[in-house]
Amino acid sequence: MDIQEQIEKYITSQSEPKRSDMRELHRIILQIMPACKLWFLDGKNSENKTVSNPNIGYGLHTIKYADGKTREFYQIGLSANQTGISIYILGIGDKTYLAQTYGKNLGKASVTGYCIKFKKLKDINIDILETAIRYGIGVTNEN
Repeated sequence: MDIQEQIEKYITSQSEPKRSDMRELHRIILQIMPACKLWFLDGKNSENKTVSNPNIGYGLHTIKYADGKTREFYQIGLSANQTGISIYILGIGDKTYLAQTYGKNLGKASVTGYCIKFKKLKDINIDILETAIRYGIGVTNEN
């Protein structure tokens, strides 16, 4: 099964309204990043144990670790969680930036250093979410 098929299977496996919301977010992110590399992480570690929720990833950036090692990973992530949906915007150095810049105008969402979590798409301002995603892409492309 290729990545596109894994992504479609993952989105389809969600119950409504999460399924429709994730399909719409997938469309929006692909519209913002039309030629991006797609990722699908099933949430399992090398021992096949579930360690996180599955993630759809978009784009490519290099994570630099303190020990000097690097790893390629996605820039933007999309994941269903127990209560809703998470959008991950990776590579932003200032861990307060997302919450301070977008938190107040985003709607009913919790915002951490790299994650925007919300229950339903209708609860948030999609334009603000798109702006945050575009910002994250710009920052990680500069590194």
